[in-house]
Amino acid sequence: MFRKLMTALLIALFGLTAATAQTLTGTIYGSGDNNGKSPLPGASVYWRGTTTATSTDANGHFSIVKLNGKNARLVISMIGYKADTIILEKDARTLEHTLALDNLQLKGVEIHDNQESNYISKVDPRKVQILTTNEFYKAACCNLAESFETNASVDVSYSDAITGARQIQLLGLSGIYSQIQTENIPSVRGLASTFGLNYIPGAWMESIQISKGTSSVINGFESVTGQINVEYKKPATADKVFINVYGNSNKRFEANATGAWKINDKLSTMLMLSGSDYRDRIDHNHDNFLDIPKLTSINVFNRWDYINPGKFVSRFGIKYMQEDRSGGTMDYNHKTFVDDTALINKGTEPYGFGLKTARAEAFWKNGLMYKDKPYKSLALILSGIYHKQEGYFGLSDYSGTEKNFYANLLYQSIIGNTNHKFTTGLSFIYDDYIENYNQKLYIYNYQITGILTDASLFTINHSVLNYYNWNRTEIIPGAFFEYTYNYKEKFSLIAGLRADYHNKYGLFFTPRMNLKYKINDNNVIRASAGMGYRTPNVISENLSLLASQRSLVFREDMKQEQAVNFGINYIKEFKMFKRKAEVDIDVYRTQFLNQAIVDLDSTPTVAYFYNLKGKSYSNSYQAQFSFEPVKRLSILLAYRINDVKTTINGKLQQRPMINNYKGLVTLSYATRFEKWKFDFTAQFNGKSRLPNQELMPEKIKRPATTPEYILLNAQITKKFRNFDVYIGSENLTNFTQKDPITEYFRPYHTHFDTSMVWGPVTGRVIYAGFRYRLRNI
Repeated sequence: MFRKLMTALLIALFGLTAATAQTLTGTIYGSGDNNGKSPLPGASVYWRGTTTATSTDANGHFSIVKLNGKNARLVISMIGYKADTIILEKDARTLEHTLALDNLQLKGVEIHDNQESNYISKVDPRKVQILTTNEFYKAACCNLAESFETNASVDVSYSDAITGARQIQLLGLSGIYSQIQTENIPSVRGLASTFGLNYIPGAWMESIQISKGTSSVINGFESVTGQINVEYKKPATADKVFINVYGNSNKRFEANATGAWKINDKLSTMLMLSGSDYRDRIDHNHDNFLDIPKLTSINVFNRWDYINPGKFVSRFGIKYMQEDRSGGTMDYNHKTFVDDTALINKGTEPYGFGLKTARAEAFWKNGLMYKDKPYKSLALILSGIYHKQEGYFGLSDYSGTEKNFYANLLYQSIIGNTNHKFTTGLSFIYDDYIENYNQKLYIYNYQITGILTDASLFTINHSVLNYYNWNRTEIIPGAFFEYTYNYKEKFSLIAGLRADYHNKYGLFFTPRMNLKYKINDNNVIRASAGMGYRTPNVISENLSLLASQRSLVFREDMKQEQAVNFGINYIKEFKMFKRKAEVDIDVYRTQFLNQAIVDLDSTPTVAYFYNLKGKSYSNSYQAQFSFEPVKRLSILLAYRINDVKTTINGKLQQRPMINNYKGLVTLSYATRFEKWKFDFTAQFNGKSRLPNQELMPEKIKRPATTPEYILLNAQITKKFRNFDVYIGSENLTNFTQKDPITEYFRPYHTHFDTSMVWGPVTGRVIYAGFRYRLRNI
């Protein structure tokens, strides 16, 4: 019913052709370059004597509601240029104008940007939170997984106690339900679902955009809880040279370097390098398992940008990543390891994990603009990924290969005037997966019929080999149409509909809608509703389970996951202590029509996979308050409640391993000219439910829920002319989970489980580093 109502409403909206106020569009140039002129971004354009104003975009284009009358005068101004006032002809609809350089020579000054390090876009009808490099610099941001320490919307945690994999949560649900992109190209998905957040170095990122709830149909159908889009640094705007070096008390070292070169006025290139090394053996909780896996990685990215302003843009990039991670018991050596049943019976056989990954990516983005019609454009996005990983989990072997091709063709124009815009196009996804898992399990001479007293009393009866194979090919062509309506900067609507045909699941439709209503300059309401679909990759998305001794049981073929998401957001700006303050409140609900269930509750020795039979939903309520009590001191307070329930084994219950609440406090203070910066973060983590413990042996049984806990982080940064030096600490109170591995003393026994991680595994970490930059002049 929801889909039918949404589809009918969207079709009705697409039919709107009512006449609205005429719009003036055009391009502003600045004299002095490019044979006398070049597009001028950031120029102010407004009607004299009114509050109707706009500014030019990166290509010098602008659009503004047209004023008629003999006194209508358009003012165009830009620092460094002479301002002009223009009287237009009554029927004029477009304008091209060139501002002359101001002959007055100003002394060079250093400008200090006062832009918030993270903010919500005031223009986008969707709720889009933008994190800038200044936000990344508040903590040791070595990769994308570590970029959300100061963010209230996104949670990051370890998925198990051996592999070092990190997972995010948005709106109370796993990151697999958030579409993670790099420059609007789907990226962290498929075989990269478990470790892909580590593949994007923090030093390469220009910004991150977090969009909660249903998002645009332009980028696909996979988004359920939102989109996270990473913008890499661009050759034209990046530092000429940037170097970041990091090290911590656990002997983890990271080094990043980027360089940008301008070949000519149109062509530029950039090379980005990243390397990580961690080989120390740390066991703070004395369970004989490495707290952090050993890791070496190298990452190389080369991009080329060709920009002919106002005419054509082409961006090409190629990236290669190689990673080797290993963990397990302190005494494990893969070269000398021998499967010895006698040692396994005694519980003295070492346990090991290892995974080697090679990943190559390439993209090519092309955009064609129409000189006399700046509102019209044509774009083609192509990308390809080859991902290969293979390794072992104890006695079991795993290998996976993914080949992906993605294409998106977009055409953008208007209906009548720029108050009515649309984007339409075609898309194509090709995924080829080959996954193999050969699981070796030892079966002990007892059956689980009730509560056991001491698992160590039982000996091996026999071994079992389970062979799993998930070879599949997905071919998904699609088409989409998205309509945008704006009314006097007061009301905005984005309504989209796409149709996709899956070679296994057939034809399906994805309707989505976003609304924004600006009550006044200080109060804005946004609302969204729509659907999302995704194909579950049950093994690659649950690699942490392979490190345990659970048998994998598939009760049925897994169907396509389907969910409806809708929510509302309210933002209010006001003055407090004579400075800007902001309150941000949102409520979102995600309701599944079908979901891939990973059941760890029914039996402690088995992981069951099956399709949803019953209800499954997530309600997320969040309030955030930011203010500046004194100059250069920023404070953010946030609190979120997660109400997440799923039908597991016929019972609707709280989804395991999800905190029922999260609180966040961040303090940031900078001295004059930001010569010193001080950042402090406190995270308050509520209780979460553990999978059913009733059938666990008494010796290793855990409480039904986890405790509440607090994490404190702090950092001090000293800024010099061309470089920064920083020192900080994570987990200041040295809080750790004491029992991250169930039955760690018998790693090949049926109750050995590494997935019961709810808190930090490592204790206090002290880190230091520096950033050097040589800016483009």
